Formats: sequence, C-alpha cells, structure tokens
Amino acid sequence: MTKNILEWLEASCQKHPGKIAVADETAEMTYEELVKDAKILGTKLARYIQPRQAVAMYMEKSNTTLAAMYGAVYAGGFYSLIDTRQPIGRVEKIIEVLSPKVILSNERFYEEAREKLGTAANILKVEDIINEGIIDENMLAGIRKQAASTDPLYVNFTSGSTGVPKGVVVGHGSVIDFIPEFVKVSGICTDDRIANQAPFDFDVSVKDIYSSIYVGARVELIPREFFSNPTHLMDFLCDHQVTVLTWAVSAMCFVSIMNGFGYRNPETIRLVMFSGEVMPIKHLNIWMKNCPKAEFINLYGPTEITCNCTYYRLENREYAANEIIPIGSAFDNEKVFLLSDDNKLVDTPNESGEICVAGACLALGYYHDGEKTAAVFVQNPLNTVYYERMYRTGDLAKYNEQGELVYIGRKDFQIKHLGHRIELGEIESLVQGRSGVVRACAIYDHNKKRIYLFWLGERDQKELHNELKVVMPSYMVPNKLVHLDEMPMTKNGKIDRAVLKKMEGIE
Repeated sequence: MTKNILEWLEASCQKHPGKIAVADETAEMTYEELVKDAKILGTKLARYIQPRQAVAMYMEKSNTTLAAMYGAVYAGGFYSLIDTRQPIGRVEKIIEVLSPKVILSNERFYEEAREKLGTAANILKVEDIINEGIIDENMLAGIRKQAASTDPLYVNFTSGSTGVPKGVVVGHGSVIDFIPEFVKVSGICTDDRIANQAPFDFDVSVKDIYSSIYVGARVELIPREFFSNPTHLMDFLCDHQVTVLTWAVSAMCFVSIMNGFGYRNPETIRLVMFSGEVMPIKHLNIWMKNCPKAEFINLYGPTEITCNCTYYRLENREYAANEIIPIGSAFDNEKVFLLSDDNKLVDTPNESGEICVAGACLALGYYHDGEKTAAVFVQNPLNTVYYERMYRTGDLAKYNEQGELVYIGRKDFQIKHLGHRIELGEIESLVQGRSGVVRACAIYDHNKKRIYLFWLGERDQKELHNELKVVMPSYMVPNKLVHLDEMPMTKNGKIDRAVLKKMEGIE
C-alpha cells in the first residue's frame, strides 16, 4: 500500500527515466533529472529540519521549484509555497504561522527573500544546493522508513476571516486517496501533456503535479504573464501540443473574453476540467464551440477536502443562457451529502442543504489552529456508531430531479431580504445570462438592507436594470448597479468581494 507520494515519482522514473516530466519556459527536466535534483535537495534540507517540519519556498513555479517540493518530502518534511507577488504583510503573517526552520528560494528571488525574510529562518538558494550535487542515499532511506501516510505533504494558505491566513494541512494519505480516483474519472494517461495554469500555492495545481507522476505524464508550466497576453497563451497551448487543461474558471474566461480562439485554436486539447467558481454559460459555449472534440468536466471542492469531491461530465453542445450546470456526483473515494441546519440528511430534490464531505480525502486541519480545525472538521452527526470525521464546506447545494448535486452558493451568501430568503449566486447567474454582461457579483449590505450588483460588460446600465426587473422577482432586483472596467480578483482567481465592498463602503 502506498504511503508516500515519492513512491509514485520513483515508479514513473523507473519506467520512463528519459521522459520529460516537467518543462518551464527555460528548460525541460526528465523524470531521472527530477528525482536526482530532489534527492540532492532532500539531502541538504535534512540537515536543517526534523521529520514533519515545514520547508517554506519563496519563488515562482519552475522545474527547480517542483524538484524543491519533492526535496522537502525526501527530507521527511512538508512544503509550503509562498506567492512572491503577495504584499509583504501577508507573507510575514504566513511565515509567522508556519515558523519554518528553512526557506528555499532561487536565483531570481534569493536576494529579495533575504531582504524581506532574512531574520525569519535560514534562507538557501536552490541552484547552489543542486550544484553541490551531494546525495546521501542511506540517510534518505532511513528517513523514508519513518514515513507514514498521515504525514503532512503540503500547507496551502487561504484567506482567514480574522486577517491571518489559514494554512490548510494536507497529508500524503489524502493525496494518495484522491489522485487515483481523479485519474480514473479524467482518463489522464502517460501520453498526456498537462498545461499547468495554477500557481503551486493553489490547490488546483495539486491535480497537475500528482496525476502526472502517478501515470508518468508530462506537465507544461505556463508562465504567469501569459494570462495577460492571449496570443502568447494560445501559441503556448498549440506549440506545446497540450492535451489536458485543469484550470480555474477565471483563466478560461480570460481566453474567451480576450478572443483567444480568434487568434489560434489548440486542436490537440482532448480534456478541459474547470473549478473554483460557477462557469458563466456564455464562456462555456465559446470553449465548446472552439474545442468540439474535447470532453468537459465541471469539478467542485474546497481546499480542505484535497482538490475536489464531485464532478460532472458535460455534453459538448451549446447551452441556453439560463441552464444550470450541476456539480454532479461524488468521486468513488468520498462520501458527499447534504445536511440541514438541524443536522438532518437532505435528500429531497430541490431542497437545499450544506455540502458535507467524509473520507480519507480530508485535510489534516489548519496549521497551528486547533480551534478553527475543531469548528469545521467534526463528527458526522449521521453516524452514531463510531467516530467518523467530516468537513463542513459552508457551501449550499440541492439535488435536481436526476439526483445530481447543483451548487447554490456560500452559506454566508444566503441572505434574508424583504422577508425573502435569497441566494446571491442566483442573482449572479441571472445577470450573467443577460446579453452584453461578461461577469457579475452580487453583495448584500446588511446595515443598509441593499443589494449591490457589480458587473462587467458593454451595454446600457439603465436598460440592464429594467431587464432585470422583468426576469427577477421584485425583492431580488439589485438596489444599485455598479459598472466596472475590470473585476477585482484574488490571487486564487476568484472575485475579490472584499475589494468590491470597500468600493461602496459596505461593512
């Protein structure tokens, strides 16, 4: 039984030593080279950390970054990627929570890391370590003997309600539980070329990284700046003969908004998977029209359950503006169900409940935050016989008549307005179905009892407001529409609601 992800890496290396495992904008790296560099880094890091301790990484994604991540695991530790473009205040908070013994950086960011974080921990340059070329196989083997599937593999930091980022700790066992099921559903195989869109500190990338080593596929790392230059992005997808995309919805919308397909069409794409937000129908239709041979899968799941817990295969056709795309059914390794406010099972069609997840896929909890962990990783109230841990997602869903899960929205995005219970996500879906609207976000001001609609697109705002009065009940019609030239986004590619609230003074 697999208990450490390095077993997958080494198995693929043994089968395909000379095959390209990963390629960035400067070089390609074979499986053999990846394992060698990871072992060199692991040998060095083991002098700085004890088993199950953190290795922070202050650098952009690259071939050597991937080797460093595996190096941390060879050393018996776990890794946490830090986005170099974050404000220094957030970086400092992450380092404070993580308390790493060592921080890895590369040639490009080493001096910046020393300047910003020099007093926090030992800062090592990846290139210098690799150039030393020292591998201690006996030491690495001894470390591996102590490994357990419950060991932490990585910590991804998400926004925290208190202003302190939450570090979600995911163990080897969770990834080992999820990836084989993900590969079974997606059909990813050794011949695939996976175009990695997400930063390595975002859990979407976990699917790219670990599904590739599980089957011996190749990962193409897309430079971040290409997602502001559609011609470069489309050239990349075509020239690298990409076959698989596992992207955030915002990245897919960028391609359609910027008319990327009007420039060049990547005909080798056979599979498109998306997650993170509700996919606007108009953008989905553009993708399906231009990738008629591709299979499309809608994925759902928060970071705390290791990537995704449900999936839905879409028919490749044109969808009506008001169609709702389900989030589908649970992966076979996971138990997904809906609970009412009084912890009763919800299984009646069109009745809403909170999405709850149980299984080996669950994260270990939040780093250095037992209180927050205990609040959402709880005993399954439906199981009164033995301890069964589950995660409360805070997301609402319902079953349609076909028994498929349909996402409604965040539990905290459900409001009571003018005596009616309203899902802000429903308002957004209705607005995004209107002609000329590109993206929309609805926010409620609880103090003023007003619904604000922030929207992106090209049409007359008064005309749009009047149209909404026709398609929505009066109590759902936004009190104020705010037209934007650009929708603010978080680093994880989701709409930044905090910025929108600040724009209108909403508390």
